[in-house]
Amino acid sequence: MSKDKVQIFDTTLRDGEQVPGCKLNTEQKLVIARQLDYLGVDIIEAGFPVSSPGDFTSVEAISKVVKNATVCGLTRAVENDIRVAADALKYAKRPRIHTGIGTSDSHIKYKFNSTREKVIERGIAAVKLAKSFVEDVEFYAEDAGRTENEYLARVCEAMIKAGATVLNIPDTTGYCLPEEYGEKIKYLKENVKGIDKVIISCHCHNDLGLATANSIAGAINGARQIECTINGIGERAGNTSLEEVVMILRQHPYLNLNTDINTRLLYETSLMVSEKMGMVVQPNKAIVGANAFAHSSGIHQDGVIKNRETYEIIDPEEVGVTESAIVLTARSGRAALAYRAKKVGYELTKLQLDAVYQEFLKFADRKKEVVDEDIHHIMKNVDVAVAIAV
Repeated sequence: MSKDKVQIFDTTLRDGEQVPGCKLNTEQKLVIARQLDYLGVDIIEAGFPVSSPGDFTSVEAISKVVKNATVCGLTRAVENDIRVAADALKYAKRPRIHTGIGTSDSHIKYKFNSTREKVIERGIAAVKLAKSFVEDVEFYAEDAGRTENEYLARVCEAMIKAGATVLNIPDTTGYCLPEEYGEKIKYLKENVKGIDKVIISCHCHNDLGLATANSIAGAINGARQIECTINGIGERAGNTSLEEVVMILRQHPYLNLNTDINTRLLYETSLMVSEKMGMVVQPNKAIVGANAFAHSSGIHQDGVIKNRETYEIIDPEEVGVTESAIVLTARSGRAALAYRAKKVGYELTKLQLDAVYQEFLKFADRKKEVVDEDIHHIMKNVDVAVAIAV
């Protein structure tokens, strides 16, 4: 793998599906899995096979249809989990078992009633067993964000020796600040023997709204895999948003990091996941929200009409959106009205525009948004001869 490539590990079908009310059946998962493969993700985490017969069936079915991506199954550091996952992945062209255990003192004490040394022993046993079934084994140090760095380095070194190919450093509770998380990745890069033989992965949650920022900080400091979901869906406040990290890396070429994602498929993939899961994308969601390329302020509209780049850092077509939207409201200016009027067939001179604009403002004050039908109504109310645009 190129040193400047960041692998995209999509967990929409596993972590994303853990959102209450977003359960998918096998056929729905297959549709999304095919789209993710087409989109260009490197790894698809297809599910948690031991969790239910339905999840096992889904992981097995996805393993059969995915042509390019690695197919991954999640397990705990439990022997039966790993054996079941290996069975579910037996048809995959490129299978990966994702196993691990909590490493923070909180998890060790309250979740496992164990010790640091015993947790390392359990991790080693899990990685070795997974390695007996597949070559590609990812180890997750759950709650790594709140795990003391020196101990986390010991854990990572032990898992590399046991045969792990990927080390997942999750900010499970979304607690870390970007600088803190980036420093954690840097510390591991500088203090773990054999770290250059494996890929470091970021798996960040959005409890404080920092999942994307933390993942980018991780990549800048040496991580070469980002775990994310379409639309940023996931437990609690969600996961790192795939479309956000992909476009950040694309729009900041000086970072010298890239992905293999076909960004022109981002918007349609977002709509597909939203529809299948019944989870509406917030309008102001970055990249794929309904308002991501919509402009209603007169100053902004005038700038975008003159030159799109004045207020847009991304060409909408790059993410699969047809064009920017000029939304007419009481905050819109003459340039926006003239632009939209021409779109529906009216060519206005400056004097005509001045007259129509006054009527438009009265209309706009009564409505949240002025639509194309309203423009025709406004024209009928204004006593000016308007040329019909060809």
